[in-house]
Amino acid sequence: MTETFAPVTRFAVPGRIAVSSRAAAEWQTATLTEVRRETPYAATFRFAVPAWQGHLPGQHLMLRLTAEDGYTAQRHYSIASPPEDSGHIELTLDHVEGGEVSGWFHSVARPGDEVEVRGPLSGFFAWPGDRPALLIGAGSGVVPLMSMVRHQRARGLSVPLRLLVSARSPEELIYAREFGAETTPVFTRSAPQGVPVGRMAAAHVAPLLAAQPEGGWEAYVCGSNAFAEHASRLLVEAGQPVDRIRIERFG
Repeated sequence: MTETFAPVTRFAVPGRIAVSSRAAAEWQTATLTEVRRETPYAATFRFAVPAWQGHLPGQHLMLRLTAEDGYTAQRHYSIASPPEDSGHIELTLDHVEGGEVSGWFHSVARPGDEVEVRGPLSGFFAWPGDRPALLIGAGSGVVPLMSMVRHQRARGLSVPLRLLVSARSPEELIYAREFGAETTPVFTRSAPQGVPVGRMAAAHVAPLLAAQPEGGWEAYVCGSNAFAEHASRLLVEAGQPVDRIRIERFG
């Protein structure tokens, strides 16, 4: 399996994080050090990557597995950890039925195993913490958004941040134990007693747009194609400028 790679443009946030295109273009060895179960279908995989040059919350990387016969498989994965977690990166992966790479991680991988990573990639979806952020995700789409939440906490940033996250049930809400007052969960199939069940709606989004902070929100939407379209439509209908909606989609 081969791939053409175009290095990302160098970018920097003054006084915060700078990542060179040279570092992003090189494959590095990542050693699995920990596996944490998040839900029945998702787990977080923590890697030691001593030469990692840092990333911005919201960025992703390329991961490569190589079999004994030389066959390689490559996948893009969002980075869940904040840039402050120096020398380490975390990926949270769903166990996709029939998934070549996710299947290996969930069924075979053990601490001490090595993979290759390259990145960080793409600055479009990145949030360096310099403007109010309204984050909207569904399922594993919450992964890059959690990097942003963790970054805000690690730096003690006062800039406003809110997270709307959709999951089928409380048991399938990734990172549930980490969420705080900044997060509003929406459950589409089952919910705790007294909590309504249903799709994310205008009632969830409109109040945040009606009482937005000075300068307005920069909106970040991540999820399936269908969810991204639905959530971005809710934002526009609530008054969010189209040019201030950043979307990352999958599926």
